[in-house]
Amino acid sequence: MHRRIFAPGALAAASLLLAVPASAAGVTAGAPGIGDPYYPSYGNGGYDVSHYDLRLTYQPKTDELEGTATIEARTTQDLSSFDLDFLLDVSEVRVNGARAGFTTSDQHELVITPKTPLAKGAPVTVVVRYRAVPSTKSAYGFTTWHRTPDGAVAADEPEAAWWWFPSNDHPLDKATYDVSVAVPDGTQVISNGTLQSAASKLGWTRYNWRQNKPQATYLATLAIGRFDITTGTSEGGVPIVNAYSKDLGDNDGAARASVERTGELVDWLSGYFGPYPFSSAGGYVPNTTTGFALETQTRVYYSPRQFASGSNTSVVVHELAHQWYGDAVSLKGWKDIWINEGFARYAQWLWSEHEGEGTTQALADYVYGSHPADDAFWTVKPGDPSPDDQFDAAVYDRGALAIQALRNEIGDDAFFAILKGWPKEHAYGNASVADFRRYAEQVSGKPLSALFDTWLFQPSKPTASAARTASLAPRAKASVQPKSWRKVEATNDVHGG
Repeated sequence: MHRRIFAPGALAAASLLLAVPASAAGVTAGAPGIGDPYYPSYGNGGYDVSHYDLRLTYQPKTDELEGTATIEARTTQDLSSFDLDFLLDVSEVRVNGARAGFTTSDQHELVITPKTPLAKGAPVTVVVRYRAVPSTKSAYGFTTWHRTPDGAVAADEPEAAWWWFPSNDHPLDKATYDVSVAVPDGTQVISNGTLQSAASKLGWTRYNWRQNKPQATYLATLAIGRFDITTGTSEGGVPIVNAYSKDLGDNDGAARASVERTGELVDWLSGYFGPYPFSSAGGYVPNTTTGFALETQTRVYYSPRQFASGSNTSVVVHELAHQWYGDAVSLKGWKDIWINEGFARYAQWLWSEHEGEGTTQALADYVYGSHPADDAFWTVKPGDPSPDDQFDAAVYDRGALAIQALRNEIGDDAFFAILKGWPKEHAYGNASVADFRRYAEQVSGKPLSALFDTWLFQPSKPTASAARTASLAPRAKASVQPKSWRKVEATNDVHGG
């Protein structure tokens, strides 16, 4: 679940101009965009990152962040220069040990020129030294660095890395991470993966976190503050780490009543999606004024507002489902967002059925009946929603309707085989909506192009017969609201920023 606080479509035309690499003496510059039409200036061309090593120092009182990022990569073309996505003030860059030239371009491009050109297929080590106050930096009129009373949080989508580390910021370039952060004693650091060590020296404590599975840059998170941290292990053997700001106030109890069920819910979801794909699970609830939750890999970010009306295990199910659908298997391009959000929403529907608060079909009937044919809801195409509607409620709800229609078409045996097989088929990689359709056809043995087109790509309300079920009929009334709907709908608070 996510928010969108600017209209990226407005940037596309100008950003496309940036994607044309320059050439110098037959060696080309890496493109300042990875080629995603939704966000043409996001990510970069010419190299593939395998590992980020981030060694940081942070002072909560002043919001000053100092860091050294060491990036291990391999070139995919001959390079005279290349870009990293980054906003903070850089003092030095080295490429393979030698000082490199650097400048900035556009609103978030760090352009690096190595001392000598880089050959295609060569390993490369990039070291970037930097220092800044992240809360003073913005791009396109927004920030993803969220100050808290006792620290800060980096979490957002589709970008968050620019405010704390230089990166190839697109899900197509996933990497492993070591995140080491020194903070004043009494302050704690939360990040992805597992805590390797924490040691105090001269009034500072350094926390060392490791993410040993490939991770998209927007799924990397950093939280600094004073937390109450709980640990445990699920019955299935998954280590759990949860953290709560010590000043959550009235939302504290409801947050704990929800997030502390993470281990139970990871095990439950494993029954549908297969073995949990990472070394740990958990979530954190910082004292922020944001309203969204985000599936930051292994360590989900939850706004306190998600629990303002009481406990909500449904939102925890949604974000944990993303660990399979969105994190372990990431999208190829941001137009493929349905694979992330449709299945996370459908997991909420499965949880509703499990809890006896409304079957998946009852929820599908309610959503279908709640939106008349002339509702703008049906003009959003979940399979390619456009940058401006990427996180529209229709991507979630119409997206889940498409999944129920698929289930009704192919039957439960094939459907649940697909749910479990897909994360295994593309484990730790990337895939598109087209890839999913082909996989569903392979497993089910049925042609599904028409069904996918109807539910994901047509800007109109599908007929009831298109779902191949009597349940999605005109008699399905909006007034028949499943008991779980309010909790499911609460996750829509992310929309509109």
